[in-house]
Amino acid sequence: MIDRRIKFRHIQCFVEIAQTGSFKRAAETLFLTQPAISKTLKELEDILGCNLMERSRAGVNLTTDGARFLQYAQMALASLQQGLQDLGSDKDAQTETLAIGALPSVTAKLLPAVSKRLSKDSHPFTLRILDGPHKFLLDKLVTGEIDMLLGRMGDHRDMVGLNFSLLYREKISFIVRKGHPFLKDATLEGLKDWPIIYPDRNAAIRPSVDRFMVERGISDLYRRVETVSGAFGRRYVAESDAIWIISDGVAASEVDAGRLERLPFDTDTTLGPIGIVTREDWDLSHPARIFRRALRDTVEHLGL
Repeated sequence: MIDRRIKFRHIQCFVEIAQTGSFKRAAETLFLTQPAISKTLKELEDILGCNLMERSRAGVNLTTDGARFLQYAQMALASLQQGLQDLGSDKDAQTETLAIGALPSVTAKLLPAVSKRLSKDSHPFTLRILDGPHKFLLDKLVTGEIDMLLGRMGDHRDMVGLNFSLLYREKISFIVRKGHPFLKDATLEGLKDWPIIYPDRNAAIRPSVDRFMVERGISDLYRRVETVSGAFGRRYVAESDAIWIISDGVAASEVDAGRLERLPFDTDTTLGPIGIVTREDWDLSHPARIFRRALRDTVEHLGL
């Protein structure tokens, strides 16, 4: 009888480490951190009551027990993969759904390109995308209403029981309409003279923006609307003299098209990690593996 403590993630993690010969490469492939990979392997070894692998400067070596167990673990994964393919080939089978939560910058910049890449192949699953504030999406992730979250890493207090895997880094930008009069002589001190769109309290970028302002002595931006709504920001900025403080990816396409412009402020200190957040106890599904591969390929293709 199979020990009920053994989960799919244990087998998947063990096989990936063995095949890549590296904890680092296995973590990258599974979109997990190295500590999470190490923890999962240790759990499996504790359950089995034996050491499966040994680390050395040359990499990872299987023990005698590990080499024996690998054969069965690979056969188990192969059988499961065959079963998934058989189900996928059945036209009457129920379509699987992968639910993604994404912050505005990822929704605007990355997900359209990922979806285009996925649409080139016929995959038997439905991709459901939910956007919104960071805290809102984190709550959805914790309760299992979404499978993964794409965006900035949250406060360490919000990351308990969650894994974060880095994709790229993104900074904050100050966005205005094309031909805005402030472009001629833009200064941070001059921001107080214009309407401002500022990230709200639940926004992942709010701490970074607040810190940026405090460090530069800017504290009197009273003429402001607080939101991270991309739809509102694009329309309001295009039709007014408002200045939009937002993650660069949210407005990148409009800037590239020449409809909006960035103010010439150095915001490199606001660079923040964008990545995948998942629950530690979540077993990576077949649709998630397909999506993750498309995500990685897209990030590389875009040079992010």
